[in-house]
Amino acid sequence: MAALLPSWAWVSGLTVAATAAVVALAVQADHGPHPTAAPAAHTRPTASPSPTPSATPSPSGPPALPEASGVGRRIVYAVGAHRVWLVDATGQPSRTFTVWAGTVDPKPGRYSITARTAATVGSDGVKVEHIVYFTAVSGVNIGFSNALDGSSPPPANGAQTGGIRLHKEDGAALWSFGDYGTKVSVVE
Repeated sequence: MAALLPSWAWVSGLTVAATAAVVALAVQADHGPHPTAAPAAHTRPTASPSPTPSATPSPSGPPALPEASGVGRRIVYAVGAHRVWLVDATGQPSRTFTVWAGTVDPKPGRYSITARTAATVGSDGVKVEHIVYFTAVSGVNIGFSNALDGSSPPPANGAQTGGIRLHKEDGAALWSFGDYGTKVSVVE
């Protein structure tokens, strides 16, 4: 006949089992896919691209800053490459990262940050933060933001979205870098 365990032993056993399960899931998630490249062509993929976090440079280093992107301190957005550079006053990139584009692209040109919002709900229904607006196209506001939960945007399902979504850490960096009036250079 088996001996009965006291209730504290059951609680301790369940706590240990739950902790082990959480650790196993965390390790499994950490070993998941870690993409290293953004889409090469300017297409609207049906599935969201998986940008490379800026903390993981490619073996050959980050892509070079586009030549026709202006001068001085600015944010450079390459529409076709789905990439942003934060460029310091000397003209050198201080950070670069990939992004998820909305369904409405800004036209190539020179802009300035016109509005900033700490947090709101995006046009896709996702809670976003660090929103930095710089233009509008056909009534659709265009700006950078990151989801509060760090996720990529859901499929647009025909909706017009102007949010250029960033990874959470890149959103915080762009928010710190881009104040009112900061130049934004959009290139193909």
